[in-house]
Amino acid sequence: MRTIFWEEFGRLKIHQPTAIFGEKMNDFAKNLIIVVVIFVVISGVFALFSKPAEPEKQVSLTQLAKDINEEKIAKIKVAGNNLEVTYKEGIKATSEKEVESTLSQSFDNLGVDKAKLSSVELEATSESSTWSWLGPLLFGTVIPLIILIVLFMMIFRQAKGNAMQAFDFTKAKTRILGAGGSQKMKITFDDVAGLKEAKEELNEIIDFLKNPEKYMKMGAKIPRGVLLMGLPGTGKTLLAKAIANESGVPFFSISGSEFIELFVGVGASRVRSLFEQAHRAKRAIIFIDEIDSIGKVRGVGLTGGHEEREQTLNQILAEMDGIEGEEGIIVLGATNRPEYLDPALLRPGRFDRRIVLDLPDVNDREAILKIHCRKTPLAKDINMREVAERTPGFSGADLANVVNEAALLAARREKQQIFQEDFLESIEKVLLGPEKKSHLLTKDEKEIAAYHESGHALVSSFMPKTDPIRKISIISRGMAAGYTLKTPMEEKRIRTKTEFLAEIATLLGGFVAEKIKFGETTTGASNDLKQASALARKMVKVYGMSQLGSIAFGEREELAFLGREFGEERNYSEEIASKIDDEVARFINEAQEMAIKSLQQRRKLLDKVATRLIEKETIEKEEYEALIGDARAESEKSLKKKEK
Repeated sequence: MRTIFWEEFGRLKIHQPTAIFGEKMNDFAKNLIIVVVIFVVISGVFALFSKPAEPEKQVSLTQLAKDINEEKIAKIKVAGNNLEVTYKEGIKATSEKEVESTLSQSFDNLGVDKAKLSSVELEATSESSTWSWLGPLLFGTVIPLIILIVLFMMIFRQAKGNAMQAFDFTKAKTRILGAGGSQKMKITFDDVAGLKEAKEELNEIIDFLKNPEKYMKMGAKIPRGVLLMGLPGTGKTLLAKAIANESGVPFFSISGSEFIELFVGVGASRVRSLFEQAHRAKRAIIFIDEIDSIGKVRGVGLTGGHEEREQTLNQILAEMDGIEGEEGIIVLGATNRPEYLDPALLRPGRFDRRIVLDLPDVNDREAILKIHCRKTPLAKDINMREVAERTPGFSGADLANVVNEAALLAARREKQQIFQEDFLESIEKVLLGPEKKSHLLTKDEKEIAAYHESGHALVSSFMPKTDPIRKISIISRGMAAGYTLKTPMEEKRIRTKTEFLAEIATLLGGFVAEKIKFGETTTGASNDLKQASALARKMVKVYGMSQLGSIAFGEREELAFLGREFGEERNYSEEIASKIDDEVARFINEAQEMAIKSLQQRRKLLDKVATRLIEKETIEKEEYEALIGDARAESEKSLKKKEK
């Protein structure tokens, strides 16, 4: 295995530069061919115009006089002592007159008939002109030489540029934002809703960069590294851009993946280049997005300590150690996988301040929606609170997508404003996908889907500690033939065993409803069974809620080189594995019995809700509450009697 890898690595190492330089040389060859073609064309044009004419005929003055008397001459052009003669046949010739006499005197001496001479056109010009010798010199020599020099200068300049670009990959490809940068940022903390604690932590860093003396007098040192941790879409990059604008110092932004190349040492060289730029700025923020791509745990890669990614990480650690507190250089990292980072990167003195960005709660979601709706025309009756309540677990990026989908729906329907129904439909589209209007359910499928979704809704409504039903629909969306939406009354971080069992019973409600009504089950419950089984297994193996005791079973293993989990190491015996399976089955059966009991007690109500759903295809919260109102009131009374 090792031999094969090193042979492959060596092959890549040898051939990759050839590919890059080959591409550059191909461009150079193409340009050279173009220049040669242009030069040949230009040379041909000049050769055409500078081609010497056929040698002109020389005649003596005596012969010229004879030709005049014979009326063969059409025109004589006089330039000093030089004569340019044009015969009537079109033939041109040259001659010379006597120096000491005029042309008329010479013709009189030679016996030219004056009557015949008067029929010849005579034209007198200056003896010589500058253009007569400058023109051939320019067009024959100087201008072609200048064009040739310019073309070769262009060729060599491009070749030099390509060569410099071929070796320029060792420099960090940073984007400089904020002060002194090419891009001016308009994002501030006011554009980032929620994240109150994170902004307080970062405000301290911004204040240090603006007023370092205040902290230095107290002997305080600002953290060299700040790590932003959170799920995708929670605003890590957005918060970093806000810092770039608020701090008033150069902000060097780069992604972790931009450091790595197949060339040995390129990543470390780019790290050095990045920190050199920051040191020249005196006070600066270095932002490394997706830092987990180069900061994974060392020592478990297939190539050991010589792996290029590890060398890049080693250089980052060395550069961060070289930052002095009074320099005012802060490294800001962002990742959604902090568990993969090397411990040396997280120790005090490097990334010693960690800021966790949580998913927004209902108040923060409402504020985020208002920020994203600043430039959208909204109807007067828009209720952002309802939209926020319907989007539990949505990140800031998800909410931005909801607003965008609502705007697209309104524009598609030729509306001038975005209405509440546009927002509510966009939520379902983001969650489940667009409606499948072309796929119509058959009568039997529609009935099965109606009882299935009614089973989910009724079990959830009459189980303790469950969330209220917001909407039931049998309109197909995405992979689902129907869906039931629930909205939590309050967002919880801690859940009990009772709540988990109620959730499993709700998931099995559709499966049980199909069995009660039709005496058999369909494939529509496959995803529900998968979720219920996974939740029951977590209750046993992770949360310690089974009769096996408060023990966590199994340890995850991942390849840091690949950055993904590939299996689970069993830290328990086959006997315990059998017991785990038994406990999972017990939880599933217990929840299923709860669902069966709940639906059998409300058999008529199940038919009522399913019938209404078949008729209308969609039931909203208010209509659903009206359908089950009496049954719920009786259920609450019976619960109170039992408590007494």
